[in-house]
Amino acid sequence: MKDFKTFLLRGNLVDMAVGIVIGVAFAAVVTALVSDLITPLIAAIGGKPDFSSLSFTINKSHFLYGAFIDALLAFVTIAAVIFFFVVKPVNALIARSRTAPPPDPTTRNCPECLSEIPIAARRCSYCTSEVAAV
Repeated sequence: MKDFKTFLLRGNLVDMAVGIVIGVAFAAVVTALVSDLITPLIAAIGGKPDFSSLSFTINKSHFLYGAFIDALLAFVTIAAVIFFFVVKPVNALIARSRTAPPPDPTTRNCPECLSEIPIAARRCSYCTSEVAAV
C-alpha cells in the first residue's frame, strides 16, 4: 500500500493530471468561443455556417463532403484562435520577461573580404590578410 501511495503522490503524475484537467477545461472554453462567437461571425460574413448538408452520389454511394468541410473549418478556426489568442500573447510575455544580455560574439567580419573569422584571429583564413587584434 505504501508503494501505491508513493506512486500516486509523485510529482510527475500529479502534474500530468492537473495538466490534463486544465487542458480539457481550456478545450471547452476554446470550443465555446469558436462555436458561439467566431462561427456566427463567419456566417454573418459568408452567409451559411453549416455545410453538413452538402453531398453527392456516385453509383448509389452517398458522399457527405459538407461534413468534412465543417470539420476542416472548425479545425482551422480553433487552431487560429489558439495561435492568435494564446501562443502569440504568451510568447510576447516570455520575450518581455527575459532580461539576460545577449551572449558575447565569438566571431567578427574580416575588413577585407567580409568573411566570418574568430574574434581572436590576427589573420583571415579566407583572404590571408592581417587583421587588427581585438
